[in-house]
Amino acid sequence: MMNDNSYVEVLVARKPSPVMTVLKYILILLAAFSFLMGMTSSIVFVIIFIALAVGVYFVSLNASIEYEYQYCEREITVDKILNKSKRKRVAVFETDKLEALAPSKSYHLDDYRKNTNYRTLDFSSGIEQQPDPTYTMYYDGREKVVFEPNEQFVEAIKNVAPRKVFND
Repeated sequence: MMNDNSYVEVLVARKPSPVMTVLKYILILLAAFSFLMGMTSSIVFVIIFIALAVGVYFVSLNASIEYEYQYCEREITVDKILNKSKRKRVAVFETDKLEALAPSKSYHLDDYRKNTNYRTLDFSSGIEQQPDPTYTMYYDGREKVVFEPNEQFVEAIKNVAPRKVFND
């Protein structure tokens, strides 16, 4: 029998990068200019237009990023969604290797903060809010993961690892 918290998913939009947004519009303007110049003069401007159009495509993919966290069967997966169309799995975490999960500013994480050997993975929105909605997970002695789960997500993990998950 499955309980209600055996599958939970959360979608968090990443704060748009102002650099990527400005770069996208500059590339669009340059592509339009090179297209017009290619219509009137040489083939070089057509080649430049094609290169700029490809650049616009990749920049626009990375200008709008969302993260989807899923908890299912003792496993946390994180997918990165580019421009609401392209999905890529970026991480999978097993709750058996979880060391601690708590709000990012929790005193429960003080012992882990002393160790600087953790590789930091940030899957949060990147927006500073009060109160801070981010949680930090220390995983397998190697990774520090920052993300923004909802209450159901945290409770689902707490059901399988009650001594490692803190709500403060």
